[in-house]
Amino acid sequence: MNVKVYKDAQAIGEAAASIFAGQVIAKPDSILGLATGSSPIPTYTRLIELHKQGILDFSQVTTFNLDEYLGLTHDHPQSYYYFMQENLFQGINVPQENIHVPCGTAQDIDNEGKNYDNMIAQAGGIDVQILGIGNNGHIAFNEPCDEFPMGTHKVALTQSTIEANTRFFENSDEVPRYAISMGIGSIMKARQIILVATGAAKAQAVYGMVKGPVTPQCPASVLQLHPNVTVFADEAAASLL
Repeated sequence: MNVKVYKDAQAIGEAAASIFAGQVIAKPDSILGLATGSSPIPTYTRLIELHKQGILDFSQVTTFNLDEYLGLTHDHPQSYYYFMQENLFQGINVPQENIHVPCGTAQDIDNEGKNYDNMIAQAGGIDVQILGIGNNGHIAFNEPCDEFPMGTHKVALTQSTIEANTRFFENSDEVPRYAISMGIGSIMKARQIILVATGAAKAQAVYGMVKGPVTPQCPASVLQLHPNVTVFADEAAASLL
């Protein structure tokens, strides 16, 4: 695990975007794994800039997002599909048919998860996956638990995650209690992983991920076992290392 510490989120965004840029230039039909939340936004902003400058062409790229809230349609302002359209896809030229986000309104969530994993496999697997990290060490919506979940699956969100996501809704009652998320096994199949962590609230989780034992009680700790992980942290998030 390679840990890089930067002054602020903007510097992290530029550094992380450079990895995606290099990937797309080297392999125009790359498969990119994407995340939502505040952490990746500076990276996405920089990728949009590089596209508008004519440096990056995403016309052959395929994307797979990590997760989605259950019960939210694509046009819901707090759905992760909507988030991605607003924060990345409207600014680049990925074909709409190449964009994949788990369906939070599927009738059979278990089947949706299996189909999603199959689509990733059929596409050739994810070349570069970007992750954030929750205050409790979760990656995607894989919450602390007794074992590492493997495939894309339904997740009951913890109270701490609900509280952390309340800022995006009118109040905590509006935050969905369940999500569909790539599992740890799905994430670990990515050939390269980038994790972005900013802010003092993430410091304990970053410490557990990098220096703690590998345990499903800190899901991100499993990344210690991946051969190609780069952690981009600001000084506050890396303060306990």
